Amino acid sequence: MNRIDTPILLLSANFLPVAVVSAKAAVGLLMTDKAAAVDENIATVLRTPSTEFKIPSVIRLRVFHNVPKRHAVWSRRGVLRRDKFTCIFCGVTVGDEQKGKVLQRQDFTVDHLQPSSRGGKSSWMNCACSCYRCNHRKASRTPNEAGMRLRFEPKTPRVSTLIASGEVPAAWKIYIETKG
Repeated sequence: MNRIDTPILLLSANFLPVAVVSAKAAVGLLMTDKAAAVDENIATVLRTPSTEFKIPSVIRLRVFHNVPKRHAVWSRRGVLRRDKFTCIFCGVTVGDEQKGKVLQRQDFTVDHLQPSSRGGKSSWMNCACSCYRCNHRKASRTPNEAGMRLRFEPKTPRVSTLIASGEVPAAWKIYIETKG
């Protein structure tokens, strides 16, 4: 990873997670005095011939904007991330083997538990990650009709879960809830 692409956690003025930005974007916010460092943890150092910029791992916007409480906006990518690329029916995940093939992220799809052909909506509670094999087996039926059991219950994720997923840096953990 290039130093300029290093992920930096951006907080609102009241310390709520807003986004993960690149070090390049963080430098812009810091130099224009739109943001300030939250603590002493340094994520990366950017150097020019005459200057050295220490980029903190967490920055906070200086100006308070009254932003209404954010809700997790449904997306196919968000569903796959929420479910950690794990099939809701058989439990296979990235790196597991299925029919002699090691599964990759692109081998997973979003399944509508109540099929869209029968009025099922694209929502957090009705959609889940599925491997192609299980999705094909279920087809346009409900899991009950197909005789398939759910391994977990689909839930609406916290916004912070979608902002930062995967390995969360230690300096971010006090600002982002990482519990399932």
